[in-house]
Amino acid sequence: MRLKPFYFLLILVLASCGGAKNITDIENTSAKEVISAHKAAVPEFKTLASRVQLVYETDEKLQSITVSLRMEKDKNIWIKASILGITIAKVLITPTSVSYYETIGNTYFEGDFALLGEWIGTPINFQQAQNMLLGQSIFTLNTSEYKAEVFQNKFKIQPKQQPQNFIHSLLLYPENFKIALENLSQPNADRLLSIRYGDYQEIEGQYFPTTILIDTSEKGSKTKIEINYKKIDVNVDVSFPFEIPHGYEEIQLN
Repeated sequence: MRLKPFYFLLILVLASCGGAKNITDIENTSAKEVISAHKAAVPEFKTLASRVQLVYETDEKLQSITVSLRMEKDKNIWIKASILGITIAKVLITPTSVSYYETIGNTYFEGDFALLGEWIGTPINFQQAQNMLLGQSIFTLNTSEYKAEVFQNKFKIQPKQQPQNFIHSLLLYPENFKIALENLSQPNADRLLSIRYGDYQEIEGQYFPTTILIDTSEKGSKTKIEINYKKIDVNVDVSFPFEIPHGYEEIQLN
């Protein structure tokens, strides 16, 4: 991760003062500085390959699966889900489309991000999905529209004026400016979204999540997703094999 001199010095101040417990020493840091540091913390890589343990829970089911995750930054997100070594589903996400098939019901989907939004429990696009997997904000942070404060030993970022139907905020870890927690409430749609991150792992000088906990609620229907990264390799050779098997039935979304 490349940091400008100001942010490097800021981290040194934190470390020399005993870490986050003395974050009040810098509570006058501006929203512009914090947001800029967060944007600078986005991992720089061409490709990524990871093994992930995923727990998916809705009102109707609870399922734990092993997932193979591959990414070509800003271009492809490829997911293969397996149980006991047997492939049960594949997903290919690009900036313009989502393709998916599953082998148990012999069904498939090709289209926009409606299916991805249905899985997560809230509307989401490619950039937001990629950011969420990397510990970056899913919100567009315009420095002139946000304010920063110290809250629970972290940086809290939120709009200076909260939109009536898009109430959101995020907390950043002071040691790496990565997301600790994102919250979104949309009262008109009776929708809530919470994304919580555990510790981050440093790989080649950059920070990647270890655990992501996603909780969503819409009109009383709840979805919980727990993502645990078992291993992450960056800038490795990857491929994105995806071909919908012949004879599968297309999923129709309401």
